[in-house]
Order: sequence, then C-alpha cells, then structure tokens
Amino acid sequence: MPASARQRCHAVLAGLVTLATAAVASLAVPGSAAAADTWTETGSDHARALDESQGLTSVEVPANSPNRYTGIGTIPLGVSSRGWNHVGDPDASYNGYYIEPYQQDSGNSKMYRVQAPDGTWSEYVHTLSPGEALNNSWDAISPDGQWMLSGEWGTMNRLLVFPTPGVNPATSPSADLPQVSQVTLDHAVRDVQGCDFSGPTTLLCSSDDPDGSLFGMTKPLLQIDLSAPPNGSGDVTGHVTALRQLPLRSACSGTFEVEGIDYDRRTGILRVIVMSPGFCILTDSKTYKFSRG
Repeated sequence: MPASARQRCHAVLAGLVTLATAAVASLAVPGSAAAADTWTETGSDHARALDESQGLTSVEVPANSPNRYTGIGTIPLGVSSRGWNHVGDPDASYNGYYIEPYQQDSGNSKMYRVQAPDGTWSEYVHTLSPGEALNNSWDAISPDGQWMLSGEWGTMNRLLVFPTPGVNPATSPSADLPQVSQVTLDHAVRDVQGCDFSGPTTLLCSSDDPDGSLFGMTKPLLQIDLSAPPNGSGDVTGHVTALRQLPLRSACSGTFEVEGIDYDRRTGILRVIVMSPGFCILTDSKTYKFSRG
C-alpha cells in the first residue's frame, strides 16, 4: 500500500489496540478462460492484526515447518530503525529460502530480507529502475527457485523479474539486486497485494482493487498464465483472468483490505488474508482457505 495510506492504517490500528487492551462473483477478462481454475471457499482462520496482517507463506524446508506470516509486529527493530517500516507478502523457495519484501516511505530503493535454510539472514537492496514504483508489496519465487517476481502498487500492466536473492548465484548482499526482465500483462491489474506460483507458468494473485472497473468486481482473486517460465534473458507475457471476488464478511461495515496469498503445492490449499474494516480488524479479520473445484 502507499506510504500515506499505510501510515493512516498503522495509526488506526494502534488506536484500536489501545482500546482493546483498556455472494461469490466471477468474470473472465477478454480471451479464452478455459484453463482458469475454480476456487471454492473451504474454511478460515482468524488473522491477527499485528503479526498476520500483511502476508503469509507455507514453508517446505525444514520439514514440518509452520506457516509464516508478516505484519507490523514482525518487523525487527533493527530493520525498522533503518527506515524499512513496511513488510509485504513473503514467499519461500522449495529448497528452504524464505524472502520478505520491505519498503520505506521515501528514497530510491526497496529491500528483500532473506533467511537461508541454516537460519542466517541477509539483505539484498534493489535500486529502482526508471519509472519503477517505490512500494514493495510482495514477492513470488519461481518453482525452479532461480527467479523472483515482484509487483508495484496502483494500476499496472507488468510484473518485475529479479534473480532470486540468496538462491541465484548471480546475486550478492554486497551488490545491487537488478531487475532483469518483466512479465507483460495482457490486461491491467490494480493494487496487487500478493502472488504465488501454483505451477511453472501459473500465478494466483490477490488484488485489493477498490474500484471494480477492471474486472466487474472489487477485491478479485486473479490467475495469470505466463507464456513461458520467467527467466533473466527476456520478457514473457501473462494472460490475466479474474476468478472470483474474495470474501468480504465482517460484523463491521466499511472498507476491507485484501492482503497476501499462499498456495501450498503439498496440500493444494490456497489461502488469502482479508482484513476487516474499523474495530473489527482486531476481531474478525480472516485468512480464508480455498480448494480447486
């Protein structure tokens, strides 16, 4: 989310924490949607506002690892004190590298914080390319582990491609993390808060789009089918399909915020965080679960 909106959200959340302690729709974009999946809601878990409000990912290595979440309360003091005061939707490679995307309120860079399978942390900073937005809402690691996708806030026709920090041998914490290519989308997307690979050339993405004019619905679950696996040698294209509106249910009325997304290939379960309006951000925000069919 943009810095101004994030600051308002943090202020409201802080105030609410103080007080606390005292129809399914679907529409395909133009083009064939024959390959689009159908995702049916199967359940939900409470999403805590402080530490489960931004993103989530399933972790395969080490075995039996719990799911990981990000939120305001998960940012280490040593990171936020250097200006990296927002964390987005993380991802983990199949061989155990966990990556969190960070942004700051101003400047010309974004940061990816990487935890290796041995538990050690390192930071990779990317200097913005000309015209690149400052925000850093999410990252998604390709199934082969070598490439990482990321997106920009607002209405966009592309996704960014980087070598995966800590995994791709071309990366180093001491060198700038370069953007090497992009995914050119055949339909604009708006306010994407998270994406995850469900196959070598398929992404599932959560959009916080409040307008609804792009797909005939607000807050859609999107599927992006790539023309080829992402790589560092050239751009690929992405066909965008809106699958359904994400659940918007709360005891409070107002504006919901769709956050991060995770697909667990081991179970086939898709999960998406939706934060509730107003005071209910504390009481009935949910991580919704979906299965195919």
